[in-house]
Amino acid sequence: MDPLTERTPRVVSAVKLLRTADRRKTGRFLVEGENSVAEALATTVVHELFHTEDAAVRYGAVLDRAESAGVRTALVTERAIRGLSDTVTPPGLVAVCDLVDVPLDQAVTGDARLLAVPVGIGEPGNAGTVLRLADAMGADAAILAGESVDPHNGKCVRASAGSLFHVPVARERDTDAVLRAIADAGIQILATAADGEVDLGDADELLAAPTAWLFGNEAHGLDPAVAARADHRVRIPIHGRAESLNLATAASICLYSSARVQSRHKADG
Repeated sequence: MDPLTERTPRVVSAVKLLRTADRRKTGRFLVEGENSVAEALATTVVHELFHTEDAAVRYGAVLDRAESAGVRTALVTERAIRGLSDTVTPPGLVAVCDLVDVPLDQAVTGDARLLAVPVGIGEPGNAGTVLRLADAMGADAAILAGESVDPHNGKCVRASAGSLFHVPVARERDTDAVLRAIADAGIQILATAADGEVDLGDADELLAAPTAWLFGNEAHGLDPAVAARADHRVRIPIHGRAESLNLATAASICLYSSARVQSRHKADG
């Protein structure tokens, strides 16, 4: 059978999913690369898998898994795969999947112990990294609040390294609604702030409680009005000469600190 080309209707329809509006309209998005596709196949969200001849050789195990799961696979030309990809060097493997984000009330529940809440995060690579951190630290969910990037953006999906399929992710533009939902669930809100009144190094007792961490965007940090809604503003102590920490670094330190304390308290019974 001849490979599908960039003019094949199925390919044309899939290429449109590179646009946010079309993703929301159709309820589907693209997942690219061996690791991300393999993680997607571990769920039930994959509809179709496009691949090149070279990818079939390199990622034969992934294609076998797809076929075993009843997912339709299709050989496509190199030109078609370039159209489906938003990377400089396409890996040759692209899956069409259902959107995986969940409503806010499914991300914020009364039994949640740890939430990652980046607010107004605009860089998809950073958003994906926070999702990966939330997954690694055992967070119950991640919530992209305010004018944040679409978690189904290709760069975000790749940066999450499969974690998009492991941890519930909500996207809610109404930051006030996010803060209300967290407070109503009985979860304390902690905001990262360079001038915070609480030093993270002295916050173990505080961190033992169910916590939602607010992280500001890359350029301006948290809006002061949002930070003021937090139960506590927490500063990360810097012992060297660096003026500040970037978003991903701050998130990793805060989420790890909470996970460490909560794990210890759980073990102590």
